[in-house]
Amino acid sequence: MLSEVLLVSAPGKVILHGEHAVVHGKVALAVALNLRTFLRLQSHNNGKVGLSLPNIGVKRDWDVSRLQLLDKSFLEQGDATVPTPEQVERLREMAGFPADCAVNECLAVLAFLYLYLCICQKQRALPSLDIVVWSELPTGAGLGSSAAYSVCLAAALLTVCEEIPNPLRDGDHVGRWTKEDLELINKWAFRGEKVIHGNPSGVDNAVSTWGGALRYQQGQIASLKRPPALKILLTNTKVPRSTKALVASVRSRLMKFPDIVGPLLTSIDAIARECERVLEEMAAELAPEHYLVLEELIDMNQHHLNALGVGHAALDQLCQVTRTHGLHSKLTGAGGGGCGITLLKPDVQQPAVEATKQALIGCGFDCWETSIGAPGVSMHLVTLLDAPIRQALDGL
Repeated sequence: MLSEVLLVSAPGKVILHGEHAVVHGKVALAVALNLRTFLRLQSHNNGKVGLSLPNIGVKRDWDVSRLQLLDKSFLEQGDATVPTPEQVERLREMAGFPADCAVNECLAVLAFLYLYLCICQKQRALPSLDIVVWSELPTGAGLGSSAAYSVCLAAALLTVCEEIPNPLRDGDHVGRWTKEDLELINKWAFRGEKVIHGNPSGVDNAVSTWGGALRYQQGQIASLKRPPALKILLTNTKVPRSTKALVASVRSRLMKFPDIVGPLLTSIDAIARECERVLEEMAAELAPEHYLVLEELIDMNQHHLNALGVGHAALDQLCQVTRTHGLHSKLTGAGGGGCGITLLKPDVQQPAVEATKQALIGCGFDCWETSIGAPGVSMHLVTLLDAPIRQALDGL
């Protein structure tokens, strides 16, 4: 087992086009968001495995010897790709949660225990580890924070147990795994997502593992070739919403007005396909007019999503504020509040970006200047990590 300190990061995700239409068999484009989750793993010999999640105030540890003695045969039962409800319940007993444990905290800890016990049980003895995970991503905002967490855990545990090699080479600041190793990371991360979400699509963990942009349709996931990194503003309106209720409302509207809503979904599908074509053109040879097409597609899709009934006054306000600064925005994800994205063309000056951010913050929103099409899960040289991230992992 490797003994050095490992530092892993993985991106979040946004849906660029295709939200809601994807539920009805249409194409969705998901892109890696360069707000990242960071994991630091330290091996030691104190006989404990510890997990610290400063974003949600979790700090737990377990005696390795006690975990070693527990009957873990239940983890090997049934379909190895799907944690069963019985397995999750047994893990819950193993974790020893207090009665008032928050749902997010319970699920994050259960996903860790599941991955730790499954991946590390091939070792002669379960390893003593200290793991800290900190994220730039807000939780519960539809930005793939749980998937980035699961991907980081899978990559770090597989590496420390030498199931996959450490991709960092001498002189490297950042390392990426091979295609075969990424497939293994993605497989285990999907199992972690199953613990947290029950029946996820697999898109979020795939985007976080591979990075870039993915096309998703009816369960089939494919990477786009070398998509460009696009600068965006990501805005969280902080308006809570129920994805389940919004999906149901679109289905209801489709049943009520099939001849109206059906063509809307077909049009959203065409927008996603056109965006895919433009992104692949941009990867081959970038031209300024590509950005104008992307802006038009953003505007059209936002109007379609409003027609589906998944808009919100806060999202309208977001679009209006950015439009006054010459920028184009749409909701991302379920809608009904939540988050929106604003495209920043290369010729947009920084003062205009700052003015837009301040106007959005003045509306009570959270706003980040970031990029999409980001690299997937990566290993970093600890000493070269930005000081604010090191401090967050150190709990400062």
